[in-house]
Amino acid sequence: MAEHDRRALGRRLTELQVHGVVDPAVPGNPGRRGGAGPSDHRALSIDGTTVMVPVYNAVAGSSPYRLDTTATGGLQVSGTTTGLAADAAVALAVETPPEPRFYDLATAEGIPYRSIALLHGRDVLATTLLQTCIRFRDRSQSCQFCAIEQSLEDGRTLVRKTPEQVAEVAEAAVRLDGVRQLVLTTGTPNSDDRGARLMAETAAAVKARVDLPIQAQCEPPDDPAWYRRMKDAGVDSLGMHLEVVEEEVRRRILPGKSELGLERYMEAFAAAVAVFGRGQVSTYLLAGLGDSAASLIAVSERLIALGVYPFVVPFVPIAGTPLEAHPAPSTDFMVAVYTAVGDRLRASDLRSEAMAAGCAKCGACSALSLFEATP
Repeated sequence: MAEHDRRALGRRLTELQVHGVVDPAVPGNPGRRGGAGPSDHRALSIDGTTVMVPVYNAVAGSSPYRLDTTATGGLQVSGTTTGLAADAAVALAVETPPEPRFYDLATAEGIPYRSIALLHGRDVLATTLLQTCIRFRDRSQSCQFCAIEQSLEDGRTLVRKTPEQVAEVAEAAVRLDGVRQLVLTTGTPNSDDRGARLMAETAAAVKARVDLPIQAQCEPPDDPAWYRRMKDAGVDSLGMHLEVVEEEVRRRILPGKSELGLERYMEAFAAAVAVFGRGQVSTYLLAGLGDSAASLIAVSERLIALGVYPFVVPFVPIAGTPLEAHPAPSTDFMVAVYTAVGDRLRASDLRSEAMAAGCAKCGACSALSLFEATP
């Protein structure tokens, strides 16, 4: 696909991600509500690119786009957009990945596999090892967009997944559904390793059972020796998420987590890249929470220089959180940031597709990869 066509597709996908889609429960994997990670979304594939699109929150409820079954039995997103041309009608053929077969299984103790790990995008298995966080119950300290304990309260998941449980589900997901990578996340525990021990133990158990690339995601541990321990246990890439970058925005959006300042993260990134390698460390940047485009681009430049992939994602509000009514960013804002960051990624030869595993490798929560590609 030519660069112009890729970026045009990137803009279309961005438009759907910031506006969401009205979804009348058409067939396929329904996605997920609440919990950690990409929530209130479902996966749609358009022109061969899979994207996570909001369907269950307030943004989607007022979206100008709708997912419908066509007369011939296919699916399409239809609506009207001003993002490409004034009042232009849109009718995009889409596919929805099927619900995975491993969802039908349970452990010997009767725990549904889908309570242990879920399919993200088209071929990514993801699990939150610890479904609680030391900050979540105090909204004066918690990340204001976070919904990590919602799925736990609804009885859809476990408070903690054991390494053996995750390994069992991972083997089945690879065998039955062709899953190609595993993402391990966690709420932050009350320990100075920040969840790195959980990551290492789980990665070792998975790798003993199935050869599957793994990304671990946690806050920077106090002791940088944990990077080597995670790597040696089988973690292939690491995510440590800034989310927002300007100091005032960090204090407002991440009141507790912001105690680890930007410079502390930069030190952690440098130490992690020394272990995992250039391009195997990434961070989430949530655009639309108050950071200017200039700040997001400037921090992305610093990250790229360190060998860290800045995974820029449009903020999407999750129902039931303090930011559930916060507006998503505009398409124009996202495209401007994507274009600038994508150009810098290409100039530095830092590619999402070169990552072993992780959210940037999957790319479904962002259109950034479509802006980094060469013609």
